[in-house]
Amino acid sequence: MKKFTVSCLAIAGLSSYQVHSAGFQLNSQSVAGLGRAFAGDAIIADNAAVIAKNAAAMSLLDRPTLSIGAIAIDSKVELTDILYTPPSSSTQSLGDTTIDNLTVVPNFHYVHPVEHSRWTLGTTLHSNFGTDVEFDRDFAAPEFGGTTKLSSVNFGLSAAYEATDALSLGLGIDIIYGKGEISRPNLLNIDADGTAVGFNTGIAYIINDNHRLGLSYRYAPSLDASGTVDPLNGLATDLSVPLPDILEFSGYHRLHNRFALHYSLQYITWSEFDALTSPSFDDPIKDYQWQDAGHLSLGMTYDLQERTELRAGYMYDLSPVDQINSLSIPDSDRHWFTLGATHNFSQALSVDVALGYIVGEETKIDESMTIVRTSNIAALTNNSAWLAGLQLNYRF
Repeated sequence: MKKFTVSCLAIAGLSSYQVHSAGFQLNSQSVAGLGRAFAGDAIIADNAAVIAKNAAAMSLLDRPTLSIGAIAIDSKVELTDILYTPPSSSTQSLGDTTIDNLTVVPNFHYVHPVEHSRWTLGTTLHSNFGTDVEFDRDFAAPEFGGTTKLSSVNFGLSAAYEATDALSLGLGIDIIYGKGEISRPNLLNIDADGTAVGFNTGIAYIINDNHRLGLSYRYAPSLDASGTVDPLNGLATDLSVPLPDILEFSGYHRLHNRFALHYSLQYITWSEFDALTSPSFDDPIKDYQWQDAGHLSLGMTYDLQERTELRAGYMYDLSPVDQINSLSIPDSDRHWFTLGATHNFSQALSVDVALGYIVGEETKIDESMTIVRTSNIAALTNNSAWLAGLQLNYRF
């Protein structure tokens, strides 16, 4: 079983009102990618951010390129029709609850073609996971509420080799640092951090000047926590949570000198995320039993004029939640609608802007928890988010 640090548990673990992507994945590596709902991200290579999706596609950049940007995520989860049955008491109706959160996720990418060779090198610094959620202290069902905070940083080094004029191969190493905090009053307290090493590989295939395909695979690392893990006073220092691998296929097709279509199909092995465990305890701390999922995204780009490109996209993001659902992860299938643009101020300098709206399908939660006696909560959840990004690209 693969393991993931409790520092990144906050993204994966006991609660995450992060509504940016289904499950607890972040899509925030590229502002240009956001504008097209990340369609074609593993092959388009319109800036250095492609290193975060497919190292092989770095070969498409013929000049050293720097991309620096950030995406702001304004998310909302609405809980309605809440019925709470506390231990040793009758069922009561709770008032509607709304949880808002504003997060800014930065990114940094640099790609450098090696002169007089078929090699391209690159480095990236971005976040794949993250959330910051806090229920009100007076939330009437504290064992289902509490606080979840996470920050994670992915530092990557990659290389691409142009095997032929049509085929490039890529390989990269990922070093992940995460820090997280989870608390449930009188039930759970987690505060820990950790690092781990994973890898990614990819292929870029150029059919001709107007058509190209990309395939990438990202292996989920194994991380071990260090810190405080205290589920109901059963103190431990380690906790494990499985994390999935990611497989992505992308295509780009220029159908007119000003117009192109692109797409991505991403498959995520969420079935590996079965339970949160600790070597200190015989039983899982929390069962999830998720199913494999992923997303399908479609996008288009249009060259409005010589220096300005417009883009738009749609993504259907499939939730991995199966038979077991939880108020702490009110996940649902999501629909993304995005717009974006790039303006080239010169041959060297360009700026990307993007705006996106995510809406999740309404989901019914019915969750029980047994501590000394059983408590239960049921509710309808609706989640949504606005995303806005700005990114600067410089070609040396």
